[in-house]
Amino acid sequence: MRSRLTLLVAATTVLVLLAFLVPIALLLRQVARERALGQASAVVQTIVPLALGDPNALRLAVTGQAVPVTVFLPDGTAVGAAATATPAVRLAANSGQTLTVATSAGRELVVPVVGTAGTSVVRTVVTEADLTRGVSRAWLTLAALGAALLLLGLLVADRLARAITAPITELSEVSHRLAGAELTARAAPAGPPELREVAGALNHLAGRIQDLLAAERERVADLSHRLRTPLTALRLEAESLRDPEESARVASAADGVARAVTAVIQQARRTSSVAVQSCDATAVVGGRVAFWRVLAEDTGRTVTESLPDGPLPVAVAADDLAAALDALLGNIFAHTPDETPFAVALTARPAGGAILTVADEGPGFPASAARRGASGGDSTGLGLDIARQVATSFETTGGPGGAIVRLELPGP
Repeated sequence: MRSRLTLLVAATTVLVLLAFLVPIALLLRQVARERALGQASAVVQTIVPLALGDPNALRLAVTGQAVPVTVFLPDGTAVGAAATATPAVRLAANSGQTLTVATSAGRELVVPVVGTAGTSVVRTVVTEADLTRGVSRAWLTLAALGAALLLLGLLVADRLARAITAPITELSEVSHRLAGAELTARAAPAGPPELREVAGALNHLAGRIQDLLAAERERVADLSHRLRTPLTALRLEAESLRDPEESARVASAADGVARAVTAVIQQARRTSSVAVQSCDATAVVGGRVAFWRVLAEDTGRTVTESLPDGPLPVAVAADDLAAALDALLGNIFAHTPDETPFAVALTARPAGGAILTVADEGPGFPASAARRGASGGDSTGLGLDIARQVATSFETTGGPGGAIVRLELPGP
C-alpha cells in the first residue's frame, strides 16, 4: 500500500509538471527567437537611413554591428559583410517589401530602401545559434526544478504513506499475536480516525476474548472441582471392600481419576505458558498397560505389549501421555465386544521421540470419528482428539479388520 500511494503521487506530480513545464519551455524558445529577431531588426533599422547616403558613412555604420549586415546598392555593389544576393534580396528589390525568410543558416531579414537612384536592400542573417541562445540553459533549469519538485513530492508522499501504513502494520502484528494466544497484546490508536477506531475495536475484542476465556476457565475449574465429592465417596467405598486386591484396584482407579481432575483444574487456571515437560514413555506406557490388563483379563481380551528394553524419553508430560493412552484404550473397551484382542507397541523414532501404536481387531470406526466431537456411539467424541494433542503426527485407520491409531511423540 505504501508503494502504491507513492507511485500514485509520483504519477500525479509528473502529469502536473508536464502540463506546466512543457508550455513554459515552448514559450521560452519562442521568446528567444523573437528577442534575436528583434535585435536584428533594430540593427537593420539603424542602417536603413544611411543606405541612400554617403557610402563611406554607410561602410562605417555596418562595421562592428552585433549581427552581420550587408547593404546591396542599386549599382550591384555590396557594402558590409561579404555576401551574395539571395533570392530574398532580389525579391525585396523588385517588390519593395520587407521579408523574413527561413534558410538553412537561420533567419534571413531583408529590408528594401527605395531611392531616386534605385532600390537598396539591407540584409542580415540571424543564425540558429542566436535564435536559440539561452534556451538550453533555461530548459535545464526547468528540468532541474521539475526533478526537485518530483523528489519533494515523493518524500512527502512517502511520509504520508508511512503515517497511514504504520498503524495498519501494527494492527496486523497485534492480530497475529492475538492469534498466537498472546491475549495481552494491544494496539496503540494512531493514524487517521478510521484506523484509530479499528484499533479501539480490536483492543475491545481482545479484552472481551480474554474475559470470556477467564470465565470459561473458572467454569471448567468449578465443574472439575465438583467431581471431587463423588470421587471421595468412591474412595471411601473402595476402602470398605472386603477383598484387599479389589479394594486396592478400585482405590487406584479413583486416585487416577482424582489426579486427572486436579490436572484439569490446574490447566484451566493456567494463564501463561510453561516449560515443556518430558517423561519416560516406556515407564508410562508400561504402567498404563498393566492397569488396563486387569480389566482386559476380566473381559477375556488378549493384550499384546511391545516396549523398548530401556527408557525412551519424550517431550510430553507423563500425565498427558497417560491420559492419551487411557483415552485410546478406553475407546477399545467401550466400542468393541468382549474378548476382542488389542495390541500396544512403543518404538523409538530415528529423529528422537517415540512412536506409539494402538491396534485392535474390533469392527473399526468411520473416518469421521477422528474429528473432534464426532462419535459413532454414545460418547463425547473427544478421545481421539485428546490423543492427538500430545503428538506431532496423528494417523488413524479404521475398517472391518479393526482400528489402528499411530502417534508420533516429539523428542525432548
